Amino acid sequence: MGILENINGPRDLDALSDTQLPELCAEIREHLVQSVAKTGGHLGPNLGVVETTVAIHRVFDSPKDPIIFDTGHQSYVHKLLTGRRDLSSLRRKGGIAGYPQRSESVHDVVESSHASSSLSWADGIAKAFKISGQDDRYVIALLGDGALTGGMTWEALNNITHENDRKLIIVVNDNGRSYAPTIGGLAKHLTNIRTDRRYKRMYRLSKRVFYSFGTLGRLVFNAARGAGRSALETMAPQSMFPNLDIKYIGPIDGHDILAVEHALKQAKNYSSPVIVHVMTQKGKGYDPAMLNEDDQFHAVGKIDPSTGESLEVSGGVSWTNVFRDEMVAIADVRKDVVGISGAMTIPVGLDAMASKYPDRVFDVGIAEQHAVTSAAGMAFGGLHPVVAVYATFINRAFDQVLMDVALHKAGVTFVLDRAGVTGPDGASHHGMWDLSVLQIVPTIRIAAPRDAERLREELHEAISVSDAPTVIRFPKGVATTSIESLHRSEDGVDYLYRSPAKDVLIVAIGSMATIAMQTAELLKAQGIGCTVIDPRWVVPVPKTVLSEAEAHRLVVTIEDGVKVGGIGTRIRQDMRTAQIDTALNEIGLPDEFLEHASRDEILERVGLTAKQITHDIVAQVLGAKVPHAKKVTEITDSELQERQ
Repeated sequence: MGILENINGPRDLDALSDTQLPELCAEIREHLVQSVAKTGGHLGPNLGVVETTVAIHRVFDSPKDPIIFDTGHQSYVHKLLTGRRDLSSLRRKGGIAGYPQRSESVHDVVESSHASSSLSWADGIAKAFKISGQDDRYVIALLGDGALTGGMTWEALNNITHENDRKLIIVVNDNGRSYAPTIGGLAKHLTNIRTDRRYKRMYRLSKRVFYSFGTLGRLVFNAARGAGRSALETMAPQSMFPNLDIKYIGPIDGHDILAVEHALKQAKNYSSPVIVHVMTQKGKGYDPAMLNEDDQFHAVGKIDPSTGESLEVSGGVSWTNVFRDEMVAIADVRKDVVGISGAMTIPVGLDAMASKYPDRVFDVGIAEQHAVTSAAGMAFGGLHPVVAVYATFINRAFDQVLMDVALHKAGVTFVLDRAGVTGPDGASHHGMWDLSVLQIVPTIRIAAPRDAERLREELHEAISVSDAPTVIRFPKGVATTSIESLHRSEDGVDYLYRSPAKDVLIVAIGSMATIAMQTAELLKAQGIGCTVIDPRWVVPVPKTVLSEAEAHRLVVTIEDGVKVGGIGTRIRQDMRTAQIDTALNEIGLPDEFLEHASRDEILERVGLTAKQITHDIVAQVLGAKVPHAKKVTEITDSELQERQ
């Protein structure tokens, strides 16, 4: 039996000998590779924190001592050590989440997994322990060096170092990367610490003694390490942040469990906040990941575990790649267009432009607020910035969109990738709030392309606007096959489907056009006339939408955003203002945090399918009897495709 098979909780680690620990870590890495290869997930980050996570659980007592991950995608090892060895259902419906999740385990604390928030959490928990007299409890925050580029981290550090009397351990997992290599002055500072030759020479010598001479070597190694640490105090920085009053231990080899344990025990002896600086290698122990220069297998789909080759079948060009290519084409013509990314140049598709025009793409780190206000400044200076982020992350910069961009009439384009339901990453990563949140910004214009051609078209239109913020949103995955329009109105509304009888007007928002067209076919089978339109620019509401709403018996809006305050709500308000009394049914996502599952599984659960929408229109909204309702729900997907 392997060692990992007998680890059912953190305290099972206590009985392991020094020689068993490397064996356990090797088993964990093999288990991660074999498991994630079948399900997809964040492989590289977890391979990099194996020893550090084991050491944390050996020195501290979770859940009594809460452990906070920043970000949570590096928590797979933690899950394995806390009784969740079976990763076969990782990120699947009803299975293990890809981030910490309180419903899974008492060992999981923070679920949101948006970077740079861990120190604020840790500060708050540590203050609560102090005030309530729980003086025997420690709080541990494990954060990647990429998270140090986020503003919340610095706000938290400012407060943590103001009251220096809490048991708070900050473990900085320094691998020189967030998604890609970490940028900025802090990254340079950490590099200087990591590459100090005197430290590296002393550490290698003591480690060589350890591995060469067994038990005697271990004694010599520990003595050398202690002596070395004293010597290092005269040359290494007294703190990672010299101007802040916080104790510092490091840098430590994060793949040497004994070294990390030694440092953590030292930190535990203090009754005040301590930074433990560990150096790790993302993708450690798995050659395909370590040799991948782009992201070291930060996140993968299904892969061949022996080679790392992808087993995913794309079936077409992704939305991101359509944007990637079009940005280069635009940059070729518009010399004033620049790109801004928040530590995710590759995932959001700005890498091709960065390669061709390196001086015109800016990676600002995990700092969405700075990205947006910096973009406002660039617009004032005569540029047209394109800020590309995941839709879920624009929430973090709402104030800047409102007060720095819109108030100042700045021509800034926001491109929101992964809009709507994203699937297996779970509640914190669905891009489902942007339509509700952003449409309240005065003067903003929001486009939702239904297919690749409309994405190209609307991106050009957005960049032509110089006096207001514009937004382009699109989902995760393969771009929709071209859906051609029958006619385009003067104000840019596309008619996709039309029947003589004007019973139902379906307003399709972005990628929901496919479902809208399928719904129209099913309504036709029920003898109900239907018109399907795509506004293209959903905010502000085009006048054609209102005139068509007045001409139909019922308006149905279909969107993959939260229906509370969504586009349907906006159309309803505009109809009321125009004194149009046509009934309207808003179909969208419920105002709840959606669990992790595939996109299709989630859409089916919340009723965003053509068959369910048709049934609801006929049975609930029109108030008609449904003689063929059962037939609607039983139509197979292949039959639906044939009808369309």
